[in-house]
Amino acid sequence: MDKPLRIGTEEVLPGQNLTIDLPLAQLYTHTPMTMPVHVIRGRRAGPRLFVCAAIHGDEINGVEIIRRLLSLPLLKKLRGDLIAVPIVNVPGFLQRSRYLPDRRDLNRSFPGSEKGSLAGRVAHLFLNEIVAQCSHGIDLHTAAIDRANLPQVRANLDDPIAAAMAEAFRTPVTLNANLRDGSVRQAGATLGIPMIVYECGEALRFDEHSIRIGLRGIVRVMRHLGMLPAARATRSKQASVVTHTSAWVRASQSGILRAVAPLGASVEKNSILGYISDPFGESETQVISPWRGIVIGRTTLPLAYQGEALYHIARLGRNEMEQLEDAIQEEDPLPAIPYLQDEPVIV
Repeated sequence: MDKPLRIGTEEVLPGQNLTIDLPLAQLYTHTPMTMPVHVIRGRRAGPRLFVCAAIHGDEINGVEIIRRLLSLPLLKKLRGDLIAVPIVNVPGFLQRSRYLPDRRDLNRSFPGSEKGSLAGRVAHLFLNEIVAQCSHGIDLHTAAIDRANLPQVRANLDDPIAAAMAEAFRTPVTLNANLRDGSVRQAGATLGIPMIVYECGEALRFDEHSIRIGLRGIVRVMRHLGMLPAARATRSKQASVVTHTSAWVRASQSGILRAVAPLGASVEKNSILGYISDPFGESETQVISPWRGIVIGRTTLPLAYQGEALYHIARLGRNEMEQLEDAIQEEDPLPAIPYLQDEPVIV
């Protein structure tokens, strides 16, 4: 895109690298609050990609992914524009909360309103100042509090551009996910802007494996879009396994959960995922997988109420299970990545 780029009161010219503080509502202490936006414009025209994180304020893996992305020397060869917003939900981030202070979910508040609730105003600002000016988007998330997600991409695969982005990102599993009402992805689709979502790890925790997969995936998407030079073809490119069906297995009774299936485990239909018992061991039930597939999400708490979501299982056929094993083996948890040579490993 060679159109002018203005964010807030700042105009960013080709070749510039700027950090812009986009004004939000003040705190009630009269302290100014801003949304930090980092813009890198290449000298040559190309796609305009936004990468955002912490739409849910306690989902922080994406914040670290963006920090590492912006430090890559590779960006000196950028064609087009990169707009990075590491913290969209600034009030929630400050409070270590998924939600805004008005208890609304920002990712259910789009397109928002300039005169609406605080969530609506933040959504309106982000949508119009950032999303609407871009040609593509990547939204970084983690699981909700007390849950963990296997690294995965979610996208509307009926959109060929989004499907190609998801394939380029190349996590072992890709979910064909419908657009959720009020989400930034739905708002972007309404504007004709293809987006994918990267899910990984858990809230308020850094996960090195997930961070590295996320950073590598964004670079792959940028190469796919022609924003960065193509990589040397030194390794096989095992395609991501696509699943169209997933569901949460819920607790049939309240009690103490003894989980036996870890995140990423391959399971068969009727496999035992865990056990729920009362504190005395007088009654016990098995948690059973409804179908063959892979564990892509799970609770991290051993305490469960009846009906509580315990395991998220993506459904796969036998051939897809074999393909998945190949994809997981290719994804070395801590591969040697040239642009991360000097980056310390988070433990």
